[in-house]
Amino acid sequence: MTLLMPHIASRLFDSELMVEPGKLQAFLMGLGARIVEGGLSLPGIVPIQHTAFANGRPSEQMGLLGDPMGRAMEDRGRGAALVQRVGNVGVIGIEGTLVHKGKFIGQASGETSYEGLQTQIARATRDTSIKGVVLEVDSFGGEVNGAFETAAMIAKLSATKPTLAIMTDHALSAGYLLASQARAIVMSDRGAAGSIGVLTMHADMSKKLEQDGIRVTLITSGAHKAEGTPTAPLPDDVRAGIQARVDLRRQQFAAAVGAGRGARLTAAGAMATEARTYYGQEAVTAGLVDGIIDPQAAFDEFVKSVN
Repeated sequence: MTLLMPHIASRLFDSELMVEPGKLQAFLMGLGARIVEGGLSLPGIVPIQHTAFANGRPSEQMGLLGDPMGRAMEDRGRGAALVQRVGNVGVIGIEGTLVHKGKFIGQASGETSYEGLQTQIARATRDTSIKGVVLEVDSFGGEVNGAFETAAMIAKLSATKPTLAIMTDHALSAGYLLASQARAIVMSDRGAAGSIGVLTMHADMSKKLEQDGIRVTLITSGAHKAEGTPTAPLPDDVRAGIQARVDLRRQQFAAAVGAGRGARLTAAGAMATEARTYYGQEAVTAGLVDGIIDPQAAFDEFVKSVN
């Protein structure tokens, strides 16, 4: 089996992910044949097609104050507008697939960079003219690397300024991890929250290689150097080690949620969800969300309360 796009494959296989399985399936079905010769998919998983903020972002419905392009143009003489502003409220979008590194601010090609988010969060924390921050969230999650550091920065921001996470549609997996660090979370009645879990994939290419008449010989130094190689079946002890790491990341995920949500959803309570996705009012009952409200109304109320 040939890896056609190894740079992407390296971020999918044997890499810990906090992403809703249906979203991962959609990604594999769309790009799998471009990553691995012959394509690939997850058996028994229904793909989810999702466009972030398909129903609109609240801040972009605030007239001139919510015009991000207009404000960026006005600020061009003073430098790039790193944090979108509505009055004294900073607005940070957490949307699409979340990736570790990316030298860009905001969403690009369906992705949001943790690096870009951290830049915005740091600026919003330092800027004394920003009195509160809204996190507009519509994400099925993404990579583990960078997620916890970004969540910690949001927690620090929330300790000093009012913060509100508004979920226009979804805050799942890493998307929910970030939302959970706001002082309060609200979403529409059609929204979804949760998927507090971690997964990883391993591709066993050995049978395909054998069918193609290819034999790969790995010459290594160190007993564990080639653990998890895709050219051979996954040994039980290696699988157990991967499972242990994934379990640890889930515990860390739950602990971060518990720290952010407090008594509303403890770490034990987050673990007890077993990575379930909650919809609408059931997310409120389970303690993942504080209320069901129209996102635009929630945004308007927060802006008025801060300004």
